[in-house]
Amino acid sequence: MKNLVILGAGTAGTMMANHMVSKLPKKEWKISIIDQYKTHYYQPGFLFLPFDSYTEDQVKKVGKKFIPKDVVYHQQKIEKIDAENNLVVLENEVLAYDLLIIATGSKIAPQEVDGMHSKEWHKSIFDFYTYEGALALRNKLRTFKEGKLVVHITEMPIKCPVAPLEFAFLADDYFQKKGIRDKVDITYVTPLSGAFTKEFTSKTLGYLLEDKNIKIVTDFAIEKVDFENNKIIDYADTEVDYDLLVTVPTNMGDEVIEKSGLGDDLNFVPTHPNTLQSLAYENIFVIGDATNVPASKAGSVAHFQAETLTDNILLYLENKPLKEEFDGHANCFIETGKNKALLIDFNYEQEPVTGTFPIAGIGPLKLLKESVFNHWGKLAFRWIYWNVLLKGIPIPFVSRNMKTAGKNINN
Repeated sequence: MKNLVILGAGTAGTMMANHMVSKLPKKEWKISIIDQYKTHYYQPGFLFLPFDSYTEDQVKKVGKKFIPKDVVYHQQKIEKIDAENNLVVLENEVLAYDLLIIATGSKIAPQEVDGMHSKEWHKSIFDFYTYEGALALRNKLRTFKEGKLVVHITEMPIKCPVAPLEFAFLADDYFQKKGIRDKVDITYVTPLSGAFTKEFTSKTLGYLLEDKNIKIVTDFAIEKVDFENNKIIDYADTEVDYDLLVTVPTNMGDEVIEKSGLGDDLNFVPTHPNTLQSLAYENIFVIGDATNVPASKAGSVAHFQAETLTDNILLYLENKPLKEEFDGHANCFIETGKNKALLIDFNYEQEPVTGTFPIAGIGPLKLLKESVFNHWGKLAFRWIYWNVLLKGIPIPFVSRNMKTAGKNINN
């Protein structure tokens, strides 16, 4: 009996368990998945928790219910990967593997910036990339009446690169509904030279910031948080004052990757960008936020990766060349407030442009155009996540690789 071991039962790991259980012969392969946490979170929902748009029950479920019954589930902490000997050391046992899928994700590391993880953490300094942070921020916003709100990104890469912008747009809408927008100054602070990583999209989103009277500070490489004087300070000594700081800390891979000697400086696993095979060990494959590939760290990306990765694992087992197929495909809804949203679709080479999606010339969704329909699409994604995406079911009309049909590529 051969062993496939999947590390992590988040979005990517759960999808791969559902893909592989139907592909590998049950008499020949045992599939195991390991995760130390009982709860599975719908992480895109963390954006909505602070604004009381989602309830706690809408963003969390028992993770085991999404794991196929023929997959052995270990709820344990992963201590170390011994890649030289094909072993995974858990807190209570050691598992041997013939094939390993690393899906350990990423997490925030506020301790990486001096003064960020201070006594003011979740008091005047908040994140919304964790369940606990989003809830604490919700409680803070309920009582926030006036002052300077700063939405800040520490450095790239981060999970869902558009989420900080969405937070700024939703905060604008939230304070307008409360009738206090004129009393709240919103500033968006980014290490990038514009509102987003892609130039064409950055212009569109930059206009929205201006239209909503949200100030933007670019090229801000944070050195420290002066939590005693409510300032963030960058290495050029630029200072931004805040009363409420909503920050996206450094995102890093799981510490087990560092302990195992498998990661880069941020604990992301060096991975072939098109095959998703580890660059160091041919029987290790990596997916989702755990990789160092230059694609967005988002659920849609993991979904597209999973389809290519499944094919490549089967090719690997047959000693056939792997498909250099994954193209960095990502699509993201961007909430802009007032029940509207934008949609972007892009890959490694092609930045977001205008057009129609998913059916060329028909849509029904419009790319890079605000619409109520896109907002509905964003809200519908929660149902799709729990009922389609996690189960490894293809999304109709949405291909794993980005299609150029219906897009205004020459914009």
